Amino acid sequence: MNPPVAAPALATALASFPADGIAVVFGAGGGIGGALLARLRAEPAFQAAIGFGRTTLPPIDLEDEASLARAVAQAAEVGPLRLVIDATGFLHDARQRPERSWRDLDAAALARAFAINATGPALIMKHVLPRLPRTGKAVFATLSARVGSIGDNRLGGWYGYRASKAALNQIVRTAAIEQRRRWAEALRVALHPGTVETPLSSPFARDRLMIQTPSEAAARLLGVIDALGPGESGGFFDHYGAVIPW
Repeated sequence: MNPPVAAPALATALASFPADGIAVVFGAGGGIGGALLARLRAEPAFQAAIGFGRTTLPPIDLEDEASLARAVAQAAEVGPLRLVIDATGFLHDARQRPERSWRDLDAAALARAFAINATGPALIMKHVLPRLPRTGKAVFATLSARVGSIGDNRLGGWYGYRASKAALNQIVRTAAIEQRRRWAEALRVALHPGTVETPLSSPFARDRLMIQTPSEAAARLLGVIDALGPGESGGFFDHYGAVIPW
C-alpha cells in the first residue's frame, strides 16, 4: 500500500472485505472505539457490527482473560469474524500520569500500563486469531501509538506508555509472522490514530489544529484498513496509511 499524499476520504465502503462476515470493536465505550462501531454499523460491508466494553453484555476487563474469551465466543456465534479492532488503551487517569523522567518510574504503574496496553490486547488476539476465516480478507487491528516507535522517539518521557505500546507492536508483528503461511489473506496490524478529541490524548495535544474528532479518526482508520493488502500484515501504520518505523 502506497502512503497517500493527502488524508484518506472520510468515508469508505470497506469493499475489500467479503460480504459474509461481522465486525467487532473492543473498547467500544471509548471515544475512538465508539466512533468506529458507529461507522461500522452504518456500512453495508458487514452483516453486523458488535461492540464490547466495560459496560456491555458481556462486559470485558482487559485484566480478566475469561471475559475476553467470552466476548470473542459470543461474537463468533453471530458470524465469521472478518474485522476485529482493539480500540482499548491507557495513558493516564486520576491515579497515574505519564512519567516525565526516569525518576518517576514506579513498578506498579509500569505493570498496570503493560497489563492494559500490551497484555490485554495480546489476550484478545489470542482468542480472535483462531476464529478468523482461513480464506478471504480478515483483519485484526490494534490501536497502538506513534510514541511506541523506538526509531521515532525524539522527546523521551512517557516511559510506561511508550514501552507498553512498543511491546504491543512486537506482539502483533510476531503473530503476523507466525500465521503468515497458514492465513495468507489475513492481516494483523498496529495503527496509530493520531491525536483525537478524547480524554486519553487531547489534554496532551501540542497543536490544537491537528486534533481530529473521533468520527474523523475512525473514518481514516477504516480507510487505511480497507486499503491494506496481505503483504502488509505485521505492519505499523498511521491514520494516513504511512508506515511508522519500529
